[in-house]
Amino acid sequence: MVALEFWFEFASTYSYPAAARIQAMADQAGLTVVWQPFLLGPIFQRQGWHDSPFNLYPVQGRYMWRDLERICAALNIPLRRPSVFPRNSVLAARVACAFAAEPWLPDFVRQVFHANFAEDLDITKPDIIQTCLERSGISGHRIIERALAPDNKDALRLQVERAVALGIFGAPSFLAADELFWGNDRLEQAIAWCKVPSLVGIA
Repeated sequence: MVALEFWFEFASTYSYPAAARIQAMADQAGLTVVWQPFLLGPIFQRQGWHDSPFNLYPVQGRYMWRDLERICAALNIPLRRPSVFPRNSVLAARVACAFAAEPWLPDFVRQVFHANFAEDLDITKPDIIQTCLERSGISGHRIIERALAPDNKDALRLQVERAVALGIFGAPSFLAADELFWGNDRLEQAIAWCKVPSLVGIA
């Protein structure tokens, strides 16, 4: 089965609707989704940004929130603007990175996004992440302990470095047959690219 890599950031607004819809779309297209958590903060810092561009540029931020409202309404998924934006997503990303191969990971990812963008819950807190795990049918304590281990800190750092090496600069991003697509609105194009192997390599 052809794989579509889904690079997401738990604090990313547009990653929220992408996470909600990618699995069903990929299944319909006969594709496997590879869930790739990473952190945008270190990438932004390399560009001289110490905050989300949606905060640095308020006009862009206002448009983004209204745009996200329209997208979520069309998808019939709830949206509650977080009282803190962006929230630190390191703990959630460590869990997702440490257990990337587990079958429950996609549901956990969706639960974290729902907690952040539909319930305004503080995903920096271990008890909230534990709740997200439990909602996914997983006991949380040992999972969080494993995610906090020093070797997993290094694994997440290497994941960010891989994102940089791939040319990823924002989330969500999709890697389809070595072709990079950025943004929730490019998901359909990424899926189409996977389905047409003859396009691969065309400049």
